[in-house]
Amino acid sequence: MPTWSQAIAKPAQEFPLKPLPILSGEIPDGLRGTLYRNGPGRLERGSQKVGHWFDGDGSILAIHLTEKGAEATYRYVQTKGYQNEAEADRFLYPNYGMTVPGPFWKTWGKEVKNAANTSVLALPEKLLALWEAGNPYALDLDDLETQGLDNLSNLTEKQPFSAHPKINHQTGNIYNFGISLGAKVTLNLYKSDATGKVIQKSDYPLEGLRLVHDFALAGSYLVFFVPPVRIKVLPTALGLSSLSDAMEWKPKLGTEILIFERDSLSLVSKGKANPWFQWHYSNGYVNEADNIIIESVRYADFATNQNLKEVATGKIKTPAKGTLWQVEIDPKTATVIREEQLLDRGSDFPIVPLHQTGENWRYTYLSVHRDNADLSQEIFGAIARYDRQLKTITVADMGENRYPSEPIFVPNHPDSEQGWVLTVVYDGNKHNSELRIYDSEGLENSPVCRLGLPSVIPIGFHGTWKQA
Repeated sequence: MPTWSQAIAKPAQEFPLKPLPILSGEIPDGLRGTLYRNGPGRLERGSQKVGHWFDGDGSILAIHLTEKGAEATYRYVQTKGYQNEAEADRFLYPNYGMTVPGPFWKTWGKEVKNAANTSVLALPEKLLALWEAGNPYALDLDDLETQGLDNLSNLTEKQPFSAHPKINHQTGNIYNFGISLGAKVTLNLYKSDATGKVIQKSDYPLEGLRLVHDFALAGSYLVFFVPPVRIKVLPTALGLSSLSDAMEWKPKLGTEILIFERDSLSLVSKGKANPWFQWHYSNGYVNEADNIIIESVRYADFATNQNLKEVATGKIKTPAKGTLWQVEIDPKTATVIREEQLLDRGSDFPIVPLHQTGENWRYTYLSVHRDNADLSQEIFGAIARYDRQLKTITVADMGENRYPSEPIFVPNHPDSEQGWVLTVVYDGNKHNSELRIYDSEGLENSPVCRLGLPSVIPIGFHGTWKQA
């Protein structure tokens, strides 16, 4: 088995708030706040294994950096499904890659477990654990105690709040979406104030059940690239197939482009483009020609889903290479004017400085494969910064058998493009985890600080920074 698999081989161990030892360097002056990270911490229950990496129970890491030093806590989100399955010591619910054992007439229509395992949104008074297909769970910002499901004052149980909200730096407004099922499939759009309260909603009907994981805020627009993945609803509803296994790649349908007006949440235009698949966008903006520029990590097909399913088994057999692309779109017609591959290096989890969301930016940070990595076996072993102006890449290679999480950029001054890059690293040589802090202007150099963590933190998905 590959070394990285040891990070997820056993359920993660929670720990209360504990001080963290400095392994090397010093915590930079001015870096004061909290890093939050989310991901599947438990991939088994009793003798059962999850069907897909996306099925694991959400667990949150909080690392507080203060004048006194660093402390951290790690806790599972106490969702209703987690508590019920802990009591039963077995899986009880269907999920993205799972069905419930038994005849379909007993499992038909059974509630899907909210795994709360994908991302986090730090609000002034609470932390939200986000998941694709349900309301978020609220947690305490300091000790991560679960406070319960949160409908953000205005959402129904059938209006999911997805895992990739975007924040307008100028207004503080938060934009997000969720896909709901009923008599029709609906793309719901939301605008929230800075406290998280949903203050405006709209909806747009979709033809068939689609896989929409993320979107981009670009100036005054919200942009969705809807890939040609279609989901067979009946086998899933009857419990005969998991959602993941019911997905079909249909490249002849092409990629659908949907553009909405940011403030009114109304449709501006829709169009079609060549087929591709993406999980994540870096960012977007409107250029001097009034066209939309979108940057994302693209895959040639949907093999990435099988690749991520195999991650949960600890051994990858299906290679899937995502690369960084840029697309220019006419917003009036949703027509692609130009598309360009920016990097040929395998990558994903792209992020930009949060204060530049929706605006033109220079640096994209992302997870990348190490040089000469075998994509059929390895996960990301490095992080990088892509300079859009110079078209160059700077890589922080973790070294053999070390695996970083998605990089998080923290500016050293408000609105600065310079600062620090934080990543949680699993060290397979020592079977432990640590936080590494890099100078954004010297990513190729040794980290300016390394902090030891009390237990192994499984490789996860997304995180955020909340300034003190």
